[in-house]
Amino acid sequence: MKNKVSSRRQNGVVSCGKRTDFGYLKDFDKRYSIGKLLGHGQFGYTYVAIDKVNGDRIAVKKIDKNKMILPIAVEDVKREVKILRALSGHENVVRFYNAFEDDSYVYIAMELCEGGELLDRILSKKDSRYTEKDAAIVVRQMLKVAAQCHLHGLVHRDMKPEVLRNKPDFRRKPWPSISTSAKDFVRKLLVKDPRARLTAAQALSHPWVREGGNASEIPLDISVLSNMRQFVKYGRLKQFALRALASTLDEEELADLRDQFQAIDVDKSGSISLEEMRQALAKDLPWKIKESRVSEILEAIDSNTDGLVDFTEFVAATLHVHQLEEHNSEKWLQLSQAAFEKFDVDRDGYITPEEIKMHTGLRGSVDPILEEADIDKDGKISLPEFRRLLRTASNISSPAAHRASRKSQL
Repeated sequence: MKNKVSSRRQNGVVSCGKRTDFGYLKDFDKRYSIGKLLGHGQFGYTYVAIDKVNGDRIAVKKIDKNKMILPIAVEDVKREVKILRALSGHENVVRFYNAFEDDSYVYIAMELCEGGELLDRILSKKDSRYTEKDAAIVVRQMLKVAAQCHLHGLVHRDMKPEVLRNKPDFRRKPWPSISTSAKDFVRKLLVKDPRARLTAAQALSHPWVREGGNASEIPLDISVLSNMRQFVKYGRLKQFALRALASTLDEEELADLRDQFQAIDVDKSGSISLEEMRQALAKDLPWKIKESRVSEILEAIDSNTDGLVDFTEFVAATLHVHQLEEHNSEKWLQLSQAAFEKFDVDRDGYITPEEIKMHTGLRGSVDPILEEADIDKDGKISLPEFRRLLRTASNISSPAAHRASRKSQL
C-alpha cells in the first residue's frame, strides 16, 4: 500500500482526502499537544492528547488524508464523525469533543477511556467467578447503546465480548449452573429471524437484565414505533384480530410493551395523547414522519375514538406476533385459538360474516373485510386462515377494497 501511495504522489495524483475540506475546526495544534500512542488501525493512529488550557487528557484519533485515496474513504471518516455527534451525550458511549483538520490530517477528539478491555477484566477474575449480576450490568449497558443506535438508523456490528453464534447446548457446562432466567434471555436473543428475535429495547425489559435496574431507563423500541406505523396500513379485519389476540396476553407477555407504553406516556396519565405520539415517532430519526401521518396513526390505533391511546389499544398495535410463536409455539396455538373464538361464537370452527358483524359492530356488507383472510374463498374464515392473517400483512391492496372496508362501519 505504501508503494502504491508513493507512486501516485510521484505521478502527481493527489488523494481524495488531500483534496477535501471536511469543514472541521482548523486549530487542533493550538488547543492540544499529542502524547503517547495508544493504538493504530488501517488509516490512523490514536494518541493521548493534552488540553493546553486546563491540562485535561483526552484521546485523539489522527487520520492521514494521504491514505484516503478513494471518495469512499472520505465518506467513512465523515460518517464516523457524524455517528459520534449523533450519539454524543449517551452515558455508555464515548464522549465526542470535536473534529479538527489541517492540510495533512483529520483529528477526532474524544473521551479517554482508561478502564481497559472488558474481556481482560472478565479473564482477570480467575478463581473469583464473574457473577450473573456483574454480567447483567455489562449487558444492560451494551443493550442501551444498541437501542439508541437503532433509533438513529445505525447498526452496531462489533459488540464485545463476542456474542454466541450458535444455539448452546444447555445440558453442558457451564449452563446447568446458570439461572433459568439467564438461559431464557440467551435463548430469545439467539434467533435468526429478526422478526422473532428480541430487539435491544425488549431485551432491556427481560427480568434477567432489568433486575436491579430501573424500567424508566429503557429507551424507545424502534420496532414498537415501526409497528405503530404499520398498523394503519392493515385491513380492518387484521386490526380487529390483533385486538382480540392482545386481550389474551398475560402480564409476563405484556411486560416489555408496558415499559414502552410508560416511556411514551410522558405525563403518566395512563393514555397516549397526539403530542406524546408525535414526540415518540419523532425519535425514530431516519423516518422524519409528517404531522398529518401521526394523526392518521393515532386514529387507527384509537379503537374507542376518544382521541387517546390506552394500553389495550397500544398492545394491539405493537405486539410482536412472530415472537409469540417463536418463544412458545404451544402457547401461541392456545392464544391464537382463544382470539379466534372471540369471533367464532357458535364454536363451529369458522368465522362467518354474521359473527364478524357481531364482534365488531360493523354494519352493511363485510365481504371486502372477509376477503382479507378468506384464502380458499368459501365465504368464512378457518382457524388456520385466522392464524395466517395474524402473521402476515393485510392482503387488501386496492383503494376500492380499502374504501369498502371503511364504508362497512357506516
